[in-house]
Amino acid sequence: MAGIHVVNGAGQVGTNIAEQLAAQGHQVRILTRSGSGPEHALIERRKTDVSKADQLAAAFDGAVAVYHGIHGSAYTAKAWRAELPAAEQAVLEAAGRVGAVVVFPESLYSYGHVDGPITEDTPRNATKGKLGIRTELLRGREESATNTVSVAASDFFGPHVMMSHAGERMIPTVLAGKTMRVIGSLDMLHSFTYVPDLASAMIAAATNPELWNGFYHAPTAPAVTQRELIEAVARAGDVPTPKMSAIPAWVLHVGGVVSTDSRELAETSYQFSKPFVVDSSRSEAVLGVSPTPFDTAIKQTVEWWRARQA
Repeated sequence: MAGIHVVNGAGQVGTNIAEQLAAQGHQVRILTRSGSGPEHALIERRKTDVSKADQLAAAFDGAVAVYHGIHGSAYTAKAWRAELPAAEQAVLEAAGRVGAVVVFPESLYSYGHVDGPITEDTPRNATKGKLGIRTELLRGREESATNTVSVAASDFFGPHVMMSHAGERMIPTVLAGKTMRVIGSLDMLHSFTYVPDLASAMIAAATNPELWNGFYHAPTAPAVTQRELIEAVARAGDVPTPKMSAIPAWVLHVGGVVSTDSRELAETSYQFSKPFVVDSSRSEAVLGVSPTPFDTAIKQTVEWWRARQA
């Protein structure tokens, strides 16, 4: 797919996408407010605020695909509603003018509270808070004249993953032998997505026009409990399994009366209080991408953290 692949943001998803694209020989332009991003001969780092419509024409010049993975300035429904819909519409309009497909990493929030495994056929009709905003964003993409793809993932882990239940809250804590406290339950099954697998799926969808205007699940290995995840991290790091405890969801709900952070975490605590399992088998077949084996993914994650700490 000749042309420039534009990556909006150099966070945990954008960095993985840019690195994979460059490794495959694609020309990459990564856009951040600071001009930061991974260093590679095929990666151009450009200082751009992609939430500003007047900066997008030059930024998207020559683009064949745009990977849009920016976040709100705060993890609140108020910030998301004020910032994300307008930014997405500006990106969609600018990408449409140059004929580029826009590929979005998506969460599972729009499914809301579910019972049983989540498939692509599970209704995406959440209406409240941050969950409802994700539903609205999906609707805006469907209504856009620009070609889009959305690839939904569960909670992240892997290289460059910081802001995640299995990121800086967990990996360095376990490797340091400190007590690991998780939200919800230690023993309920939960799907975790290895971010390089999400990046691979997004690239596969972007480079195949037959997959455009679809919604897919990122390749995700079989669900594990948070206890099993912590044990796997300790095993990969060759350290003793640490002490563990769980913070029940009701504690977050009570704390939310006085704490914004607790209130926002409480909104999605249901995902860790009962089984939360993603079935990605159909999307894997369509995308031609399989999840990295769990133990391999954990090993690579620990190696990245060790290198970062060194």
